[in-house]
Amino acid sequence: MIPQSFIQDLLARVDIVEVIDRYVKLKRSGANYSACCPFHTEKSPSFTVSPTKQFYHCFGCGAHGTAIGFMMEYGGMGFVEAVKDLAQGVGMQVPEAPRSAEAQRRAEEAPDLLGALLKAAQFFRAQLKDSPRAIEYLKKRGLSGDIAKAFGIGYAPDAWQGLQQVFPDYADKALTAAGLVKQNEEGRRYDVFRDRIMFPIVDVKGNIIGFGGRVLGEGEPKYLNSPETPVFEKGRELYGLFQARRAIRDAGRVIVVEGYMDVVALAQMGVGYAVATLGTATTPLHVQKLLRQSDEVIYCFDGDSAGRRAAWRALENSLAQLSDGKQLRFLFLPDGEDPDSYVRQHGKDNFEALLGQAMPLSRFLIEELRRQCDVHTAEGQARLLQQAKPLVRQIAAPMLSLLIRKELAQIAGIDARQLDAQFEIKSAAGNAAPRRRAAPLTPSILRTILELVVAEPGFAAEIAHSDLALGVGTAGIDQTELLALRSAVERIGDGGAKINLGEAFRDSPHQTLILAAEAGALRWQELAPAELEAEFRDAWQRAFDRIRRARIAELLEKSRQAPWTPAEQDQYRLLQQALAPAPGK
Repeated sequence: MIPQSFIQDLLARVDIVEVIDRYVKLKRSGANYSACCPFHTEKSPSFTVSPTKQFYHCFGCGAHGTAIGFMMEYGGMGFVEAVKDLAQGVGMQVPEAPRSAEAQRRAEEAPDLLGALLKAAQFFRAQLKDSPRAIEYLKKRGLSGDIAKAFGIGYAPDAWQGLQQVFPDYADKALTAAGLVKQNEEGRRYDVFRDRIMFPIVDVKGNIIGFGGRVLGEGEPKYLNSPETPVFEKGRELYGLFQARRAIRDAGRVIVVEGYMDVVALAQMGVGYAVATLGTATTPLHVQKLLRQSDEVIYCFDGDSAGRRAAWRALENSLAQLSDGKQLRFLFLPDGEDPDSYVRQHGKDNFEALLGQAMPLSRFLIEELRRQCDVHTAEGQARLLQQAKPLVRQIAAPMLSLLIRKELAQIAGIDARQLDAQFEIKSAAGNAAPRRRAAPLTPSILRTILELVVAEPGFAAEIAHSDLALGVGTAGIDQTELLALRSAVERIGDGGAKINLGEAFRDSPHQTLILAAEAGALRWQELAPAELEAEFRDAWQRAFDRIRRARIAELLEKSRQAPWTPAEQDQYRLLQQALAPAPGK
């Protein structure tokens, strides 16, 4: 686990404007920078980056975060990977927990592997230029020199030890660890990739982490992939994602296909928003990465039985990653077609028209279940529900889950509540009797104070912990906002140390409110310091008066049921004195 102190130190050294400007061209706009949002399609800029607060916010889609969050959402990185990437850029070493000897060995090998893989890729590209046969093959597949260059396509010569030309130390262990060289039982070493078109696999940072090799002409296997190594994990990576990111944002969708050549052929024809899995089924990690890139994912498969099986595995691995507002669809191509052949024969416009006919995940799920059951009989309906139950229970999108359950209940001829009972799904509303409670504190008051504390952390020192504690558990006070404010005040302390609250409260119960307060803090930044302080003092005075009144009302309610304790008597007297108007007013 990376210490929070390191995270805060990192964010203090990293310039979020510089980080984001590498990928999205920012323009100065008053105290901030702005651009069209990289996370949704828009014509006028609503994406704002604050250099003083070191966070970004989109007023259109609500995207919000730090430099770490941007690398996760835009780059598709995991949290640790994003932290390491930013730390490397500012010369910081990420502290890590002690590792086993094996883990240490793998970590030490990783830098050598990246260097070896890059050197091999350069060799393969140079070999392509000197291989008329390989060039002719690519031309027959409709690929231009520009597209081959964009994807770094090369050629592995038909030689047992071709890589020895660029690796004089052919016995270097990095070559075997990177999956470039193997050794037979007699101890003789040889190249893994021979006489193949080479497709470099690139991670989100632009590092070459492996290869896919396509045989020229006949031969098995048709495609040969690098083995898993310390830098390459098939279940995490997607071919072409690095090259496709801009096109994905522009199109607002991403296509998942099955082969390297499909990705490259689509890009050649102007459909640059396609990626491919790497010889494995779509995994939950793939889905997470894809949904960070776009709100719409289209799985494109052959229409045969193998294609439908692959689509079903993709569906199963997508259910737990879904959220309302995201859309996953499935496209099955005509018999005998794949994306490569279809787009070359019918063109970009016809292919994109076909994408528009892709089947929503909900429709594919229900149609596949119906296809396997005779829903005109009670037995078939029971089987349908029995097969649907484990799938529906995985769906993470509440509204989508509800609508699918309603349709399944209608097919089975039962009430939706009966289906939920059989599926062991509790109603969101619950069965508890409604509780009577006093009118809640207007959320905007505590939220406003939280925004002002984010805008000027020094205000946190002016809020007494005892004053906030008075409202904890008190009826009529919004506890969610109060506890978030109390946690923020405690975390900031005296305001002397610069704290990024968004990262400090990542994955905590207060995260949603803290991020909303960061976004709201942008509206206060144009005020002069004296005006900002006046706003804070007024808001806190109003909020604290309401907390006092709510506590007084609670004490009076209690007095009707039991006598006060001496401490409660003293508290009531002090609260009444605090609320009494000053003499002469």
